[in-house]
Amino acid sequence: MSVGVEQTTSLSRGRAMKRAGLTRREFLTSGGLVAASFAPVGISGSPPALAQRGVESGVARDFSIFPRPQQMDFSEGHFILDATTTILIPANAAESDRHLARLLIEELSDRYDMQLEAHQTDRLPKSGRFILMGSIENPLVREYCARQNVDVAARRPAPEGYLLRVDEGAVVIAGSDHRGAFYGFQSLRQLIEKGRPALRIRAVHVRDWPDKPFRGLKLYLPGRNSIPFFKRFIRDFMAQYKFNKLIMEMNACMRFERHPELNAGWIQFARDTNWSRRNYPTGPPHNLEQNSSHHDTADGSFLEKDEVADLVRWVRQNHIDVIPEIPSFTHSFYLLTRHHDLSQVPDEEWPDTYCACNPKTYELLFDVMDEYIEVMRPKMIHAGHDEWFAPYGLGSCCGRRDPGEAYGEDLRKIHEYLAKDNIRMAIWGDYLLENVRGKGFQKRKSPDGWLYDSPGAMTPQQVKGLVPKDILIFNWFWSEEEKGELNEAQLDELGFQQIYGNMEPGIHNYQERSKRSTLLGGAPSSWAATTEFNIGKDLLYSIVGCSGLLWSKQALERTELFRMTQARMPDIQRRLSGVTPPSETGDPVVPLDISASLNMPRRESTFAIDLSGMQEGRITVGHRIFELGGADSIRGKAAVVVGIEGREPNPLPHDIDAIKVGVDATSLLFLHACAKPATNKEAYRLIWDSDDSADLLGWYEVEYEDGLPEIIPIRYGVNILEWNWGLQPAGSYCYGADLVACGSHEQNAITFFALEWTSPRLGKVIQQIRLKGSRRFRGAVTGFENDFGEVISNNAVILKAISYVKKRS
Repeated sequence: MSVGVEQTTSLSRGRAMKRAGLTRREFLTSGGLVAASFAPVGISGSPPALAQRGVESGVARDFSIFPRPQQMDFSEGHFILDATTTILIPANAAESDRHLARLLIEELSDRYDMQLEAHQTDRLPKSGRFILMGSIENPLVREYCARQNVDVAARRPAPEGYLLRVDEGAVVIAGSDHRGAFYGFQSLRQLIEKGRPALRIRAVHVRDWPDKPFRGLKLYLPGRNSIPFFKRFIRDFMAQYKFNKLIMEMNACMRFERHPELNAGWIQFARDTNWSRRNYPTGPPHNLEQNSSHHDTADGSFLEKDEVADLVRWVRQNHIDVIPEIPSFTHSFYLLTRHHDLSQVPDEEWPDTYCACNPKTYELLFDVMDEYIEVMRPKMIHAGHDEWFAPYGLGSCCGRRDPGEAYGEDLRKIHEYLAKDNIRMAIWGDYLLENVRGKGFQKRKSPDGWLYDSPGAMTPQQVKGLVPKDILIFNWFWSEEEKGELNEAQLDELGFQQIYGNMEPGIHNYQERSKRSTLLGGAPSSWAATTEFNIGKDLLYSIVGCSGLLWSKQALERTELFRMTQARMPDIQRRLSGVTPPSETGDPVVPLDISASLNMPRRESTFAIDLSGMQEGRITVGHRIFELGGADSIRGKAAVVVGIEGREPNPLPHDIDAIKVGVDATSLLFLHACAKPATNKEAYRLIWDSDDSADLLGWYEVEYEDGLPEIIPIRYGVNILEWNWGLQPAGSYCYGADLVACGSHEQNAITFFALEWTSPRLGKVIQQIRLKGSRRFRGAVTGFENDFGEVISNNAVILKAISYVKKRS
């Protein structure tokens, strides 16, 4: 499926990093972004510290816990976490109680190097500090609630709800059910902070529950190399932001025993599309363009059945239901790669729509569904059915059938097949509404001028008579431009339950629209390979914002949401990459003298850069130390600048003389910014070269003593934003470098970004660094064409300081 509602602004959302390898232990680090990637300088990693960074970023409200709880009241005092702290579980503890205890033990050990143990007991202790977590079924939780007169029951505060109490003597999570207790833990982990001298948790009373029961996210099945990242993403992002549904597109990306030809065809299809530098295939007849091939699912390959089963187990362990998306009817490239005879359109090179009047179609489709059902055991399957753009009536049988009837009968066949296993069906709902897809046949023209008909929507009478009303509708036509409120009202009147598909946090009038009882929730979507690069750069703003809407109905103003997202980014990146930057491990951070290379005054007229309000001297931000120098004290120069040559010549220098280093550094820290906004387009707009979907502004060449260079690309939103981002942050965030507020007053807010790069050749002296600007870079298109976009605009990279982490003695 293509993105039906535009998900970005001209300053596309999302930021990213390149992938490389580093090992701490497989789950925590495999597939993380390091060295040749861009592990940011991160702060302490605790959200309270992030709240302080939020102040620097202009975040006014307290987002210590997000999604923000329904009721939250902080008070004086802290619970101290140290070696005397006890984690309590009942003597006959249920697996759910043991699981929560393990999660907390792992969180404290992995992130704070504190090792605690769980202790079994029949009753609460009379003294000592303890942590207790569980649902109301936990006898110790029941005892605590009775002793403290706390009102928690199976439906109080609500299903999936919880109470969290923290005082100086105890931390208690009491869930209305097991999921509620789990979500209480997700709130608790956000409150842990590094105090002096011990870890601590601020005293608070939280009473919380979700607004919507369906809080989903749509992803592609990950490729094998991204499985460790995928697991971190589930545990440390989806769960933490309290999502409970994962729609996972499958295609032919699991080994099929009954139809191995589909696996072989899938790989051939992905290679053909990528290696011809296309986002979507094209071919006969009439060179028709197709869309939504999704050939980067599982990175264009497939997983073994036991790998898929393990992913499903992991997701469910985090209280997330897995909904396989098995595209049917339309976008069925994976099904037809070796079964062209089942195509609705004869002679297509890569057919995407099957013939609904051929019985062999359903033999094949149901064989595929059966294998997925056997491995994944889902309660719901998403069966696609969107974007029916193929020419209709060219086959020997379809031309005699009304397309609305063919579509409805296809839905009914699949629905009846799944219902035998008590599996609910879901679809994209665009062809149920004439307001969305039009009445009757739609006239279209191919690139060579051939005129043809493609189907419009089913008629209301056909929808009422043919479509089972327990099918869950993914409504991705909710925008104002598409008369979204009218569309959801029509689905309601037709008798369907629905969710917002392709959900975005900027849905107009959400608070009122969400009151509709048949609107169960929503799910933002990823339409590119499930990698840290793609998700990190493209989706975090949208996912975080939607989590707030779905859990607490809290709609943040766009600028505030971008500021809050950026403030939380160091914690998010550190969790998703599984990598701790060297600057945070206790070794000295030393500023490097770059004064000999400074070539830009505080005010630079080409791009109206004004650093006159910038701080001076040595600054310390968390574990980072940078030397910012004085007011034009070095030959009247205040920074290093190189020009990015875009559509016209740039008067600024394209590169600079080498900056001398001469040390065996564990990592380098660059404090930099660009002169003006550039673009970071979604990865699905450049599938064969997704790295270049973020504008390349330049690169650092790090040269070792033996002459071998390492290249660090500088990409907009990946590891750099503009120097005055703080004035107008809406439209962009940076995943791979930390925001550093450098301005001394709001009238001239100055924001640079700290990028930490870990040396892949420890023990080798870094001789020098060169900074170069890109020339006539072309990134992704703004639409869906199979091509690169236009040459980017002129810009500049401003380097203010470099520091390094010393070799450990």
